[in-house]
Formats: sequence, structure tokens, C-alpha cells
Amino acid sequence: MKSYQKLTTTQPAACQLEEEGAAPVPSSHGKLAPWWVGSGLLVAAVLLSTITVWVLQQVSGGWLGPMPPPKCLLVPESHRFDCYPERRVVVTQELCESRGCCFIQSPPPAEGKQGVPWCFYPPDFPSYTLESLNQTALGMAGLLVRREKAYYPRDIERLRLDVEFETDTRLHIKITDADNPRYEVPLDVPRVMKRAENPIYSLNFSWDPFGVLLQRKATGTVLLNTTVAPLIFADQFLQISTSLPSKFLYGLGEHRGSLLHSLDWNTLTLWARDVPPTESFNLYGAHPFYLLMEEGGNAHGVFLLNSNAMEVALQPAPGLTWRTIGGVLDFYIFLGPGPNMVIQQYQQVIGFPAMPPIWALGFHLCRWGYGSSNETWQTVRAMRNYQIPQDAQWNDIDYMDGYRDFTLDSQKFASLPALVKDLHKHGQRYVMILDPGISSTSPHGSYWPFDEGLRRGLFLNTTQGQPLIGQVWPGFTAFADFSNPDTHQWWLENLQHFYARVPFDGLWIDMNEPSNFMDGSEDGCPPGEFDSPPYTPAVLGDSLSAKTVCASAKQKVSVHYNLHNLYGLMEAKATASALIKIRGKRPFIISRSTFPSQGRYSGHWLGDNRSQWKDMCYSIPGLLSFSLFGIPLVGADICGFSGSTSEELCTRWMQLGAFYPFARNHNTQNEKAQDPTAFSPAARTAMKDVLLTRYSLLPFLYSLFHRAHLQGDTVARPLFFEFPWDVATWELDRQFLWGRSLLVTPVLEPGVDSVTGYVPQGTWYDFYTGSSVNSSGEMLKMSAPLEHLNLHIREGSILPTQKPGTTTEVTRGNPLRLIVALSSNATAWGDLFWDDGESLDTFEKGNYSYVMFNVTQNIFTSTVLHASTEATKVTIGTLSIFGVQKPPSKVLLNGQEKPFSYLDNQVLTVSDLGMSLSQGFSLRWL
Repeated sequence: MKSYQKLTTTQPAACQLEEEGAAPVPSSHGKLAPWWVGSGLLVAAVLLSTITVWVLQQVSGGWLGPMPPPKCLLVPESHRFDCYPERRVVVTQELCESRGCCFIQSPPPAEGKQGVPWCFYPPDFPSYTLESLNQTALGMAGLLVRREKAYYPRDIERLRLDVEFETDTRLHIKITDADNPRYEVPLDVPRVMKRAENPIYSLNFSWDPFGVLLQRKATGTVLLNTTVAPLIFADQFLQISTSLPSKFLYGLGEHRGSLLHSLDWNTLTLWARDVPPTESFNLYGAHPFYLLMEEGGNAHGVFLLNSNAMEVALQPAPGLTWRTIGGVLDFYIFLGPGPNMVIQQYQQVIGFPAMPPIWALGFHLCRWGYGSSNETWQTVRAMRNYQIPQDAQWNDIDYMDGYRDFTLDSQKFASLPALVKDLHKHGQRYVMILDPGISSTSPHGSYWPFDEGLRRGLFLNTTQGQPLIGQVWPGFTAFADFSNPDTHQWWLENLQHFYARVPFDGLWIDMNEPSNFMDGSEDGCPPGEFDSPPYTPAVLGDSLSAKTVCASAKQKVSVHYNLHNLYGLMEAKATASALIKIRGKRPFIISRSTFPSQGRYSGHWLGDNRSQWKDMCYSIPGLLSFSLFGIPLVGADICGFSGSTSEELCTRWMQLGAFYPFARNHNTQNEKAQDPTAFSPAARTAMKDVLLTRYSLLPFLYSLFHRAHLQGDTVARPLFFEFPWDVATWELDRQFLWGRSLLVTPVLEPGVDSVTGYVPQGTWYDFYTGSSVNSSGEMLKMSAPLEHLNLHIREGSILPTQKPGTTTEVTRGNPLRLIVALSSNATAWGDLFWDDGESLDTFEKGNYSYVMFNVTQNIFTSTVLHASTEATKVTIGTLSIFGVQKPPSKVLLNGQEKPFSYLDNQVLTVSDLGMSLSQGFSLRWL
């Protein structure tokens, strides 16, 4: 019996820390009032209160220094935009005022916090002036001029402003050097041919100082106001700030923390770095995109198309500062108005994710340290012996000879080709790891990948034109330059050679930040503007070359200083192309380092996590953030990578991980095994059961991925995406949805047999029993014994499920079961996308089936909107209808009476339907 206890609407605690439109031209060519200009009474009040606070602070400090100028005292603490963001510098009054800025000391912040900047911009700090603004076919073009130099070298005095009203919900604003070309991200973006006719936004400018004011027409909400701080555009320091309409901001990856970012003086750095996920560190990928919820439930997003080292400073005004050290300021703004629509609009620019093969959605098993192919094989056999679902077996670097790419340890992994053949015989797949660092120490003529790469000139070079040598797993290594198309061909040839020996099915590309065990190279990095720029963002290690290659390294397209954050994306692109040519099927790739548009080529795992409850908890905001970034195929290492898991932790993590879009259990070497077969019968059974639940939901999950591929829908979804009007959902990141229909509420702490979760307003049905719970939008305490994961289906949904097998191949041959969750007015809707599961471009070529399910007035209908031969191979066996208010007297299938069962919890079940998926039908209950 299912039990629920209603609680207050207090949110669950955060992950606990433990061990570790023809737009109008501006109506006035005058000045737009900046944020600080208000009524005289308000100014006087702010000034008086600020002076009082300042005096008290100084007196409590034991001295009374010179009072700052009134213009400085006018600026409230929350609105102080940092004029001296350099780290590792004690900012003095002299240093600050040398930049022409205000200096007011504030109380020291708590440990680990940044606190109010002591040095900040005065309201009259010199900025750019908008000298001219002209209409263009797509929008406007303007000239910005700076009369007074700012404080970073090579200030650019003349800037070009380009504004394009691309769609009614998308605005494109670009600021670059008016006189000289600059590096721009080599990313394919859509080119519009006509100006938006009815934009839902209005755009105005402040002319002196230059600023952008963007508003949502329907509500008048100011989405951007860049007059809050000066625009700075030097050769290696670009900065622009804006006010924000609320504090509810998400995105800006890759970082570990809550889904909702803190605006309490929080700086997020974007510079790809190999480091185990840790709060406040810049991690593996760079995603300069944020989503912001506005009052009333509207949402908008902002994307800065820039690949240089960057930091985004958030402050409680609320406000935000973009700070990057190269490229141009190339902004896309997406107006939604709903959060789902914002993410779709973002992906219209960066590209929709690839459709994965169906087996990619099965369960994957890996560890570093199997030791041999025979030991790997034993694990596969044990999984089969216990009939635990598994679709793919992986190997880490221990399969290689001396950790060198494209080699095989001929002793310990001699039986690997036979293992792969056996996997294929059982409908399973094999995935192996590859690193971009190519061993450089083998005798000439003995290691083709390096010899040939050197001959063709395909590696990153030093400023002297020689291959840059770093150190990774095999020892000294050179790094492939994936910005060079010739490298793609060499990569393909290497993979072809290895595939002839070991016919792998997918690839895991790791260490592609790129990671380096040295800082820079074996010779360090040369002095100069790339490795020692005028400003270094707050990167881990305080240097751009910390545990990666020199920023001055030469690549085909540009210098590594510009391309570093693109390295993983470029490798993924080369790898996807190679896999398509080798296998002729959809590629499966999981990459550690990522950048916008990565979803077109690969999925992502959240990196080298630890076997801790905290890490399991943080995986949810991690996967939800990557849903925002257009990379739906994402998950964390189930049960944790480093450290030793416990049976309870691994059981709970397997339950959560079974609902990661990408589900892989992975473990490091020298730790005890953590695959399901390694545990007690009770734990093993719980793990098996939840995997069978996942496999039963594969038709639903696969259809969600189709919608992601087709139009940019999210797969794993934050609750606020579906309930944006419910402010209580805006901070939730301990639960998530699959699509719009399935609510997952995992246990994330030890020693409990219940879990507290938020249930949005409406009727929800227990996935397993069909029993209903009616919620007004509240926290509910749910029973959660160790063998149970709480899953609830949203009213009005129809979920296509299937009798699960031990592989996706077996499962796909089983009958379908459709679960109908009736709404309060007895309606429901759902759909199913079905194809062969692996061929390229099945939707684009028409080789698919698409079936729509609908319930109204006690009639279920299945309507085939598009058919292929694949659909004739599967039948619909069972229909379960949740929420049927009273027992039917009869059930008719296409007019013919059919046996049925009806339970007291209002679940109607009709079995043995035997209907082909390729045929429409109706079922009526009276």
C-alpha cells in the first residue's frame, strides 16, 4: 500500500557537504537614464544611509579614513560592479583610484566567499559613445567610440555594433573592432534572410554612455540594461555588464553546484580543465549560456558566442558581468517565453542533438582496472547469469599497450576480439576509451599514429614550430590538432586500423580539455601575451596552462588561446565523422570536454566523481544543466568513480542512475567491484529491478530523444520547465522529470526508508500500481524502502512501455504496454517514435513510424501518422488505464467486446490486444 504524508512547502536541503519584430529605432538620440539616476528623495535617502553605514564601519575598525566622494557613496553595495577583478592582488586605494574607480572597504566575507568589491565603477566612469546608428536589411548597424582609454593595454577605440532581429523571439547583437578583423568562433550558426516582423521584444539604446536596453513587450520587463557599468573592449580584456530582472539564473557551465546559481558575489569561470568535479572550480566544459526565470513564469536566455577564457560575475543587484580575454562580444538573446521554448530557440542556433542509437539508452558497464579481457568477460557473463540488463561493455585505458592509443595489450587483452564477437552474438556492444595525447617516445617506425601524425604535421606546435610535448598516461605525448581537417583523415585511418582488429561500436573520448600532467609542456611556456595575458580569469591553478598545454600553442585555425575550449568539440566532430564512415550507423560517443553544439556529435558524462552521497546528489543539477546546454545524452558515473562505494549508496545510485539519460556504472582501479553482481542478493535484485524498469520505459525514452533531435526538447527536465508559474519549482534540483510526464524522486541520503519530494499541482499516479495522489502543489513524504524508487506519472499522459528484456535488442521484440494516466476531465495524450534503432537519418529519410495516442470520452485511439516496415514487427499487447472512476460494464476493441480487469484503485487493464503497431485502433469502455 502506498502512503504519502503531506508536509509544509519547505524545500529539501541542498546536497550536504561531507567528506569532500521590426524593432523600433531608439526614439531619442539623447541619454537613457542609467540605473542609478532616480528621484532626488531616493538619492538623498541612499546617500544618507550609505554615509551612516560607512561611518559605523570605519569607527568599528578603529579609524576614520577620508570619506569617499559622494558619487561613490551613491552606489549601493549590491550594485557595485568590480573595477579590479584581478585575483591574488590586495586591492589598495591607490591601485583602485589609479583606474579612476571608487574605493570603499567592506567587511571581509565569510571563508570561501568573494564579498562586495572594494574597488568599483563610479556612475561617471568613461565608456563608449554611440556615434551613429543606421537601419540595415536585418536590423541596425552602429559605430561606438571611446574618447578616454580604459586601463587595459590595446584599448580598441572604435567598435562596430551589429543588431539583427533574426526572429520574433531571437535577437542577435554583435560588438567587434570596427577597423580590424578579430578571432571569431568557427561555429556554424543560422543566417537569416529577412528581418523579424513581429518581435516580442523592444530594443532601445543609451547613446552616451552606450548601453543596451531590452524589454519584453508583453510585460515591460527589462531583460538587459547594460548601462549599469562601462563597456570595456581591449584586445585581451572584453567586459560588459547588465542588470537582471530576477535572481533565478541557471546554466553557465561546466560547474558543480545547485541548478540555481547563487548571485551572492559568485564568479563562474569557463576554461576547460581536467579536475574531479569540485564546487567553485572551472570544470571540463565551457557553456556561456544562461537561462533566467522572470516574475510571472516567463523565461529568456542569453548566449555569448565566445570561446576564450572567460568568467561570469554574478551579484545580488541582481546583475551579471561577462568578462572574456579575446574574440568578440557576440550575443544571442532568446525570448521564449517559456523555459522549454528558450532551450529550443538556443538549439536552433547551436544545432539540435544527434539521435542516439537505441542501444545507447541501455545500461553500460565499465571500470578502470579489469586487468584483462578475460576478467572483463567474466563480468559480462556474471551479468548474463543473473539476467541483469546490459547493453554495452566498456574498457578504460588498461586495454592498451603502454597506454598508447590504437594499441592492444597482446598478453592481458589477447582475447578482446573474441569478447567483442561474443558481445555482438548476444546483441550487446563494445565501447573503448581514446585519449588525444599521442605517445611520442616509441622508436621511429614502431608507432604509426605518431610517425604519420608527425610526417603530416597534425600536432599542436610550439611557437617555434615544433610539436608541443606534454605528458599524459603513456608518458611524453604530442596532441592532435583537430582544428585541422587533415587530422580528421588521420584519426579515421587510425580508427580503421584498430577496428580491423577490434570491431568496436562506440568511443569514449577522455582527457580532451586537453589534459596534461605538466603545466604547458616539457619546456614550460614562452613569455608573451598568450601565456601571460594582461588579465587571467579566475582559473584553477591561476594560469591558462595549468594542467593543459600552452595557450601560445599553434593550431591550424588559430592559436590555442582562442581554441582551447573547443578542443573536445573538435575531437568529437572528427570522431563522429570517422564512426559514420567505419560503421555506417549512428555514432555513439561520450566526451568529457564539451562546448555549445556538442550535442550534435556526442553525449557527456559528468567526469571523475567520488563514491559519496554528495556526489550522487550533485549529479542531478549536473545532468539538468546539460539538458539546458543541448546535450541530452548525459549521466554521471553510477556508484561513483573514485573511492569505495557502499552497498546502500550503490543501490540508491543505481536507482537514480537508471534514470540518467546515459546510464553507466564506472569504477576506478584498486577499488572493490561495484557492478550489480558484486553485491548481496537483495541489493542485486533491487538493481536488476530498477534496470528492468528503465528497459520497460525505453520506447518512451527513445521518443523523447526523437523530440530532442527534431526540435530541441529536453529529455531529463527540471520541474520548473513544466510548471513555470509555480515559483516553488524554481529551486528544485533533487527531483526531475523525463519529458513532461514522468516524475523521478530518488533517495539521496543514507539510512532512510522515506523520501520527501515536491509534487506539483494536479493528479499524479504511482508508476507501479496506478494509485493516484492529488496534490495542490506541496511537499510529500513518500515511502522509500531500499528496493524502491518513487516514480509518478502526470495526469493527461500516455506512456509507451514494453516488456523488458536483458538487452535493448531483446526488449524491442516484446509486446508494448501503453499506460494511460487520465486527467481530471478523463483525457490523455502521448506518442511513440519507432524505427530500426541504429540507421542514419531515419526520420529525414522517412524510414520510421510515428503513432499518436489519445483518450477522450472513454475512447482510446491509436492513430498511425507515419508508418514503416519496422512497426509491423511489434505488437501492442496491453492497455492500462489509470484513473477510471467507476468499473466499466464492458470494453470494446474496434467494436468487439474484450475481457478486462478493474481494480479498486481505479486501474482498468485490457490484455492480449495483439494489435500491430502499424495499425490504428480504438478501445472504448462503457
